[in-house]
Amino acid sequence: MSQIAIKTASPQEWQYIQEIRRAVFQEEQGVDPALEFDGKDEIAQQIIAYIDTQPVGTARVRYLDAKTAKIERLAVLSIARGQGIGKRLMQKAIELAIEKKIQEVVIHAQEYIKLLYQQLDFIQEGETFDEAGIPHVKMRKKLTNNECD
Repeated sequence: MSQIAIKTASPQEWQYIQEIRRAVFQEEQGVDPALEFDGKDEIAQQIIAYIDTQPVGTARVRYLDAKTAKIERLAVLSIARGQGIGKRLMQKAIELAIEKKIQEVVIHAQEYIKLLYQQLDFIQEGETFDEAGIPHVKMRKKLTNNECD
């Protein structure tokens, strides 16, 4: 049985994060590298997922202000999808935000995957919009301190 581990990434794992995001966003979805690597990674908290010892997923948390965080760049390699890794990455990101006393999290969810976020109690705001040539929706989740209990 494979072991899935989700953790805050160390600087040494940045190469794995780049490889995962390149495979998912650039190769699969055709996102421009300049849009994908936007210069905001240095100010974000990076999360990485492993199956056994293989890095297979990532996400980042950016703190917009003292009350709001934005979870971005959720990516899971195609070979690892369907195992709940995306959901576990989001749960870890939410946990990190709660540790910092953040009150709400916002995301720009790709339209096709918004059900995942709805399962985590994110609520859609507004209409679908285009981001990097892909339909997205803005979603928001209010946090409470007992969220991870």
